[in-house]
Amino acid sequence: MSVVLYAESSDGKFKKVALEVASYAKAVADALGTQVTAVTINASDASELGKYGVNKVLQVQNDALQAFNAKAYADVIQQAARQEGAQVVVFSSSTDSLYVAPLVAVALEAGMASNVVAAPVSTAPFQVKRSAFSQKAFNYTTINTAVKVLSISKNSFGIHENATSVTAEAFAPQLNEGDFATKVAAVEKASGQVSIADADIVVSGGRGLKGPENWHILEDLATTLGAATACSKPVSDIGWRPHSEHVGQTGKPVASNLYIALGISGAIQHIAGINASKVKVVINTDSEAPFFKVADYGIVGDALEIVPRLTQKLKEFKAQNS
Repeated sequence: MSVVLYAESSDGKFKKVALEVASYAKAVADALGTQVTAVTINASDASELGKYGVNKVLQVQNDALQAFNAKAYADVIQQAARQEGAQVVVFSSSTDSLYVAPLVAVALEAGMASNVVAAPVSTAPFQVKRSAFSQKAFNYTTINTAVKVLSISKNSFGIHENATSVTAEAFAPQLNEGDFATKVAAVEKASGQVSIADADIVVSGGRGLKGPENWHILEDLATTLGAATACSKPVSDIGWRPHSEHVGQTGKPVASNLYIALGISGAIQHIAGINASKVKVVINTDSEAPFFKVADYGIVGDALEIVPRLTQKLKEFKAQNS
């Protein structure tokens, strides 16, 4: 019996969410008195997971799985869970895992809880705390099935080092043609940039920046902070920025440590999508903008004037402390 997790990777390297899920799985395993097994797909260095409490890694190396395929990935993970006699299977809340986790739950006839934000409240009965209503409330969910599938909210549990002796072994699941009924035609990735999903800091812009010609102001701040860049839905809709940068309830969800909104009024859909961020900062000329009601810090003023000065001060601070 064990706790099994899916450790996501990209280009062979583990994503930040994989380390958080490993940390969470270790906490669950300690509560159950069992061990942690990670499933990796075309990842390179399995030993890194041992820093976060993983005891065993099942390594899948298969060229057919180079491109993400929800059905095939789910088949891999459910076979690994059966082999290990998993009591609990843990996923992140990344876009990929949100597709895979329900498929695994169905295959294992498991109860599933999404948006989990803390270690289990109890293990008998098995009860977890979850966020609800776009991070505005919490509820407690009891799972009564023999196998439980959990999806962990990003940046909710955190990454905790817990060095463990880890062993790695090859795992060759039986895949069939039905797993690949959907074909991936192409995969486009941005290079040289911090991704929104993995970023600790996100700098986001709205129509208050007045035009795409002013976006370099936001990008300079983001580069200085080592942050990802994002935008509101209206900005992507009018073509100032690509839709891949659109964050909010109808775009990419954000759960960063710091979210900086420049010239974004704060429509309810945008707030719902970024509300899981720990610290929210807004700069807007309109003191009545809805964003100020949810922000931890706010500045009433023109972002085009304030942001360059803020960036310069940050650069000076970094130079003095480097």
